[in-house]
Amino acid sequence: MILSGLEGIHGCHVVAIPYPRRGHINPMMNLCTLLASKGLTVTFVVTEEWLSLLGAGSGSGSGSTPNIPNIQFRTIPNVIPSELTGGSDFVAFFEAVSTKMEAPFNQLLDQLELPATCIIADTFLAWAVAVGNRRNIPVASLWPMSSSMFSFHYHYHLFVASGHLPFQIDNISEKKDEIITYIPGIPAIRLGDLASIYMCKNEIMKIVLEAFSWVTKAQFIISTSFYELQAHTIDTLRKTLPIPIYPIGPSIPFMALQDRVTPSETRNGSNSVDYLKWLDCQPKNSVLYVAFGSFLSTSASQMHEIALGLQSSGVRYLWVARSEALNLQETCGEMGLVIPWCDQLRVLCHSSVAGFLTHCGWNSILEAIYSGVPMLTFPLFVDQPPNSTLIVEEWKIGLRVKEETGVGKVVGRDKIARIVRRLMDGEGVLQLRERAKTLQSSCQRAIEKDGSTFQNLHAFIGDLVRNSNLEFANERT
Repeated sequence: MILSGLEGIHGCHVVAIPYPRRGHINPMMNLCTLLASKGLTVTFVVTEEWLSLLGAGSGSGSGSTPNIPNIQFRTIPNVIPSELTGGSDFVAFFEAVSTKMEAPFNQLLDQLELPATCIIADTFLAWAVAVGNRRNIPVASLWPMSSSMFSFHYHYHLFVASGHLPFQIDNISEKKDEIITYIPGIPAIRLGDLASIYMCKNEIMKIVLEAFSWVTKAQFIISTSFYELQAHTIDTLRKTLPIPIYPIGPSIPFMALQDRVTPSETRNGSNSVDYLKWLDCQPKNSVLYVAFGSFLSTSASQMHEIALGLQSSGVRYLWVARSEALNLQETCGEMGLVIPWCDQLRVLCHSSVAGFLTHCGWNSILEAIYSGVPMLTFPLFVDQPPNSTLIVEEWKIGLRVKEETGVGKVVGRDKIARIVRRLMDGEGVLQLRERAKTLQSSCQRAIEKDGSTFQNLHAFIGDLVRNSNLEFANERT
């Protein structure tokens, strides 16, 4: 389908470069799928390793496949640590992405048969903005987290001016419940939630702040959220930012949900029919879905406590545990099914699923909201604790399991079992489910033909076409 009323769209060639992690690649791919559905030509750039991973369809959560109309894939060499080992030294990985990908990407732009008329780059790839500006190519910065997190980073100077940052480590525990209300578009945030974001190593914070020093040197900002989810924050950012922001979420594969082929599909040695058939055999609203993301996970001792807590809860559950699946299945007993991978969005939309125990990654939250499923929050670090606060306190569609920040803080099996039972069949669960369904309805309205998501998508494409090529070059001179 070609978007009507916009001349020149056929000549619009978008080159997309995601941050090379599953949680960033997936929303970029989902955005590009929307753009391609409107007639834009898209070139999706990943490392050689990541192209092989996408082709194999590996990873947890709803993912991407290279077989998408109007999208071609191009690669740069493996100049960064392998996806299989990158989590072992996060600082080295972050620094490699920030310093080693620019040159091969720049070379790739010279090799394209169809010149790029727009670059869409993950916000953390500040060098992509510099490349676009040097070449007079408009750049759209894709922000893959909550609008709240964008505001935190953009207004970092306010934290410093107030004396809250940088942190004095000895005082954090004493002041963790202190409420901060001076960040534009954010009603309130606890200092303890900020600690999870800004107690990163200095090398990482330097790169994050550098990325945000470049963000308004792009020509557009795209949010993976939908407008209604954080309307006040987005409205405030629109008044504050010198460039337009377009919420074109939820950046999850909702368009492909009805087209998924389930017979005899196999990934990572796990037949998808097995877990879908297992879900089909469970009563309605009886299953807890459990997943902790595709990158950093919990400690071995915490995984053990979770397994024993789920077992003693007496609740049915489906747990995606990647490489630990086989060992955990032996611990979890007959009420649970543990698998290395699943189609997360399809699972969350299944009628037997009534809850989601999650690490509070942004993509997982969007999929749960789309599916209308209440959550148990188990945040580990960075944006996950403030995301947990959104779920539990602002939207009121979930309960906290893990309250202390950090991978080393172990939650015991008894508490896990108690909160699992409360979510699945306890006091107040009907109100949680009603609020989750209300938020789901807002999400569904946003992605209707005339909803806010497609209005913003059309506005972005229209502004992109008007600002591309000669018009953009003249504006900069």
